Amino acid sequence: MSMIRADHLTFSYAGAQPVFEDVGFVIDTEWKLALVGRNGRGKTTLLQLLAGRYAYSGNIHASVRFSYFPCEIQEGSCLTREVLQTIAPFAQEWEMLRELSWLALDEEVLDRPFDTLSQGEQTKVQLAALFLDEDSFQLIDEPTNHLDARSRSLVAAYLKRKCGFILVCHDRQVLDACTDHIMALGRDGIEICRGSYSAWLENVQRRQNDEEVQNEQLKKDIRRLREAARRTSGWSDQVEASKRGAADKGYVGHKAAKMMKRSKAIEARCEAAIAEKRSLLRHVERMDELKISPLSHHSDVLVRLNDVAPCYEGRMVCAPPQRKDPAGRTRMSERAERLRQEQPAEGDHGRADRAHRHGGAASGLVISCVPQDASFLCGLPGAYAKQLGIDESLFKALLRKMGFARADFEQEMSGYSDGQKKKVLIAGSLCQQAHLYIWDEPLNFIDIESRMQIESLLRRYAPTMLIVEHDQAFQEQIDGRILQMHAGKEDQE
Repeated sequence: MSMIRADHLTFSYAGAQPVFEDVGFVIDTEWKLALVGRNGRGKTTLLQLLAGRYAYSGNIHASVRFSYFPCEIQEGSCLTREVLQTIAPFAQEWEMLRELSWLALDEEVLDRPFDTLSQGEQTKVQLAALFLDEDSFQLIDEPTNHLDARSRSLVAAYLKRKCGFILVCHDRQVLDACTDHIMALGRDGIEICRGSYSAWLENVQRRQNDEEVQNEQLKKDIRRLREAARRTSGWSDQVEASKRGAADKGYVGHKAAKMMKRSKAIEARCEAAIAEKRSLLRHVERMDELKISPLSHHSDVLVRLNDVAPCYEGRMVCAPPQRKDPAGRTRMSERAERLRQEQPAEGDHGRADRAHRHGGAASGLVISCVPQDASFLCGLPGAYAKQLGIDESLFKALLRKMGFARADFEQEMSGYSDGQKKKVLIAGSLCQQAHLYIWDEPLNFIDIESRMQIESLLRRYAPTMLIVEHDQAFQEQIDGRILQMHAGKEDQE
């Protein structure tokens, strides 16, 4: 057992506000630590600092060597076996196979080029490589992005086997399944506690509710004291005004001065009491409600697709979905079966394209989309709002509700974190009035608080929306129909 200690840690990116300013913490290397906080609070930055990738002021003391996920893969065309050996050069063959088996990967992936593996397979291989290096402490940054529910469960079970790591993840079920300590990055500093994420969140919500009640009482006390100070000031002004025209100005003047002195003393005591009350006010981070203004359409059916199959570069990725007949047997339409059998030859894109286009949309349908990739964002947020033709003030108000600081609006979006970029796309879509919203894995990199805000939004407004998302906690919270695809077969819930 050893400790990781930070003292007076301070760091900022060039031209930006400090991410960390004179912070300190102590971490046990045997903890399975979940690092949580809103996007832009510095979760990835902290991992990078621990890994020694950025210069900083202050001190970080650690007797362990750090390994970082995602790994830097120099040659993606190399065999997966060679990639593993590069990351963990002292690992034995049987150890590689053991780690892969725990992640439900077949031995044959070792002899495939790394860049031919799926994103999920690459994630699992990299995690296996990290933990094959037994002399290092793992810093794991967002391993569940782009993983389906089954792969997320496998990753959670795999991490539960391990001892000692820091995990940045926004999937609540994964955090609860494999971590035992929480390190939360908030506006007011760093909080570390023992237990699951759900237990920590419940405690935070209870504490915030109590603090809101206390804050309201303190604000009432402040208003009462200010009113008392105003009344006292009014009395002294009245006495001072009574000197004009008085027969005995000496007596009145003495009385006015005495009253003025008393008034000033009372005012000073009130201001001191107000300052004391203000010092007791706590900063409470509320999750403000998001808003959306969907359009209604005269048609009950917005989009109709028949026997449609996805195609990339002229090749059909999978056959059209199979449905179940009343007897419970899977079936495929005659046309779909013909399309499956008549896949185009190399370079012949015609049939696949026709299959992809078969269907139609209701007249005048307005669709708003959130793509997976947010890397194209650049420039200032205000310019992006103008590009979309949306209300800039509403757009920025939504971003503020999702944790943006005012200073963030003056920064180039290219320098935003991945989570902040996704929030820009989501806020832009929410500002668009549409009949149908199509969001493709919108929660990748998005903090848990914002996920909960989106859940509340969908329950409250119930817009017509198609979401591709693998977060099971999110699926359970929204009131919608779930369509699961399994090898071209469609199951509805």
